[in-house]
Amino acid sequence: MKKFIAINMIIFLLINSSSKLIMAESKEEKLSFTICIDPGHQKKGDGKLEPIAPNSSNKKPRVSQGTEGIGSKKAEYVVNLEASLLLKDILIRKGYNVIMTRESHEVNISNAERAEVANKVKADMTIRIHCDSLKDTSKTGTSILIPSSKSNNTKTIYEESNKFANILKENLKEKGIKVNGIFERDDITGFNWSTVPVVILEMGFMSNYSEDKMLCDENYQKRLMNIVADSLEIYKKEK
Repeated sequence: MKKFIAINMIIFLLINSSSKLIMAESKEEKLSFTICIDPGHQKKGDGKLEPIAPNSSNKKPRVSQGTEGIGSKKAEYVVNLEASLLLKDILIRKGYNVIMTRESHEVNISNAERAEVANKVKADMTIRIHCDSLKDTSKTGTSILIPSSKSNNTKTIYEESNKFANILKENLKEKGIKVNGIFERDDITGFNWSTVPVVILEMGFMSNYSEDKMLCDENYQKRLMNIVADSLEIYKKEK
């Protein structure tokens, strides 16, 4: 009987130790996976010009202030940071290494400089969080922007950016979030200066009264950011 108990105890300890080892390895693996989060815009825009790409003579303002809610009058840069901090917390709880380009409004970081933050840490993915706005107040839904597949500046990061964008698109749709599509862009400074995969999630239109209200709601922000986090989990497993 004592021998039977001893054998069972050994088996239990071996299983328990193996489970802890697997969990430790899983956490270590996630910590080696770095996500850079860029909350779009800032309190004060900077109209000074910077090249939209390395060695480019074409220039754009370093960074803009962004839009504001049609009804809430809440600044986009505030909503972007609120959602980004939620995403940061979700990813840290999941064991990821998270880098933020900003965690306050009182900053002056250009779009090229934001890309460089991700480049320096060799981020596995950069998520840039934004909101949309149009004169047409009926327009709603999320949009996903990715680097151009044809631009020499972004050819090397297109494939992985597009891969994650499609995972995110499907997850958003499955969770009942309207997706207007995935759009390639060659005119975005933060894409052209990036050497790591990157996407922009336009969370919705602050120019639409209903969506403006939703975007300002913490529960809706959490809903969107949980979908982003779940999509990163899938992307990482498939990488």
